[in-house]
Amino acid sequence: MQALGFYLTYSILWLLSVLPLKLLYFIADILYVFIRIGRYRKKVITDNLKYSFPHLSDKEIDQIRNDFYRHFSDLILEIIKIQNMSEKEMRKRVIFKNLDQIHKHYSQDKDVIAILGHYGNWEWITSFSLHIEALACDVYHRLKNPHFDHHMLILRSKWGNANFEMKSSVREIVKLRQKNQRFVLGLIADQSPSKAKIQYCRPFLNQNTPVILGPEKMAKLTDSPVVFFHMDKIKRGHYEVNIIPISETAKNTAQYEITDKHIDTLERIIKERPELWLWSHKRWKYAENRHFEHIN
Repeated sequence: MQALGFYLTYSILWLLSVLPLKLLYFIADILYVFIRIGRYRKKVITDNLKYSFPHLSDKEIDQIRNDFYRHFSDLILEIIKIQNMSEKEMRKRVIFKNLDQIHKHYSQDKDVIAILGHYGNWEWITSFSLHIEALACDVYHRLKNPHFDHHMLILRSKWGNANFEMKSSVREIVKLRQKNQRFVLGLIADQSPSKAKIQYCRPFLNQNTPVILGPEKMAKLTDSPVVFFHMDKIKRGHYEVNIIPISETAKNTAQYEITDKHIDTLERIIKERPELWLWSHKRWKYAENRHFEHIN
């Protein structure tokens, strides 16, 4: 049944991916209406927003939620488009600024850890591999449906990226180092750790928040410089990625220093344009003492 469901869905997605983005955005407008009417994860999104921005009125919260719905509708169709998107079009739609923040490191035989959040269009950011000489890699969690898992890996590998499953990522990185293959490892770092793996909590968006330590541990293990990818939406279908330095020498940083810096960076970015973050995710499902009051 999983295979049948996948191939039926895949056929529809493939047909959609052939359409020009202009037409896909028309479909996204229709999808936006259905998402609003269907109140997609409304309680989760509204609670997340109210806890994060207790100073905002209900009207302001509603506006951010609706703006998120609109961006989320675009995001779905943009991800579908990857399958039949040309390199030329992708280069035009995702611009990477200050790439010198990457080039200066691997030109000195150093690898780079690039941290990002579920912000903007994190699936299009895999086009980063088109702009660097080093190998672009990312770490992923396997999807339950093996057919969709394979499909997403194909999409994420389209521009030449290497994809490592979480449990084997350290082993794969060691192999790259042994071959003297320079790499930039992309890590999405705003998920909630599983309850059994919570090691560190800190304030984030006005809440006591468990955060993952994987990026910091990987940076220290490889003694790699760390940067943050800020992917801003310039206009519909067009993004700019600003590469923000976090740490030059990971081994010389204090415990949690790298984690605190990239979490602070993400928080600042979210506050600037909250509609671009994935509010429908149950980010605080394991948080204790979650409240509306400001954390001192």
